[in-house]
Amino acid sequence: MPALDPRINAYRPDLAAKHLQGQVEARHFVDGVRQQIRDEIADIRRDPAHEAALDTQALPGETVMVYETSEEGWCWGQLENDGYVGYFSANAIGPVGAPPTHRVSVPRTFGFPGASIKLPPMIALPMGATLEIAKQTERFALNGYGWHFPLNHVVPLSHQQPDIVATAETLLNAPYLWGGKSSLGVDCSGLVQLSLQAAGIACPRDTYMQEAALGTAVPLSDLKRGDLIFWKGHVAIARDAETFIHANGHHMMVAVEPARDALARIKAAGSDVTSIKRLS
Repeated sequence: MPALDPRINAYRPDLAAKHLQGQVEARHFVDGVRQQIRDEIADIRRDPAHEAALDTQALPGETVMVYETSEEGWCWGQLENDGYVGYFSANAIGPVGAPPTHRVSVPRTFGFPGASIKLPPMIALPMGATLEIAKQTERFALNGYGWHFPLNHVVPLSHQQPDIVATAETLLNAPYLWGGKSSLGVDCSGLVQLSLQAAGIACPRDTYMQEAALGTAVPLSDLKRGDLIFWKGHVAIARDAETFIHANGHHMMVAVEPARDALARIKAAGSDVTSIKRLS
């Protein structure tokens, strides 16, 4: 039996999700408790320590199956959105609330306690965060707490941004952060995931998962806007046949780069393109 990927399957030698019983070995199998991300952003770490590697981040409104909560305040669980497994602070989650109706469509927005942008905001939400909007006025969308979000900063969950490149471009100059998934810090696959999810396209988290799951292979000579260019451990989005947009450690930000320069620079670092994927 082939081993399941532990990044997207909740199992350890001592503990595993109940639904994996018979597929993996573990001393204990448990049912999870469904919870919701309440923090402005939640770090998902490889181990239960603040200095542990940051593997990804969870956005407000995401749901997570929690399989363990330690006395030290660490939870171990699995995100329902993309299946990622890891450790996160128990302070980042709470009971599942009303189903979300909208998502944040700009790099960052604020929730104000009243109908004035001069009031100190109660919360800041990143792109992709989901929330329940209970009421709308001419200028604001109100959630269940009565917090006022600028109406043009949110869109219904059913809304699909038709151009993934345009979404990625809103995060230009956002700093590079391994495992990051917001305008405060984002990595290459996080940028792709945010851009595709805004278009209503389900997207795995890591580059190797994205390369395996997304699109149809096309030749580099036929590169078009919206194509995904994969190297081992890296991904970029084609803006056109001549330029890429990607979050990368060379620029330490989300940057637009001539395709010729990016291909040569990454090749010189020891990596060739492994595939070009077209989404439609």
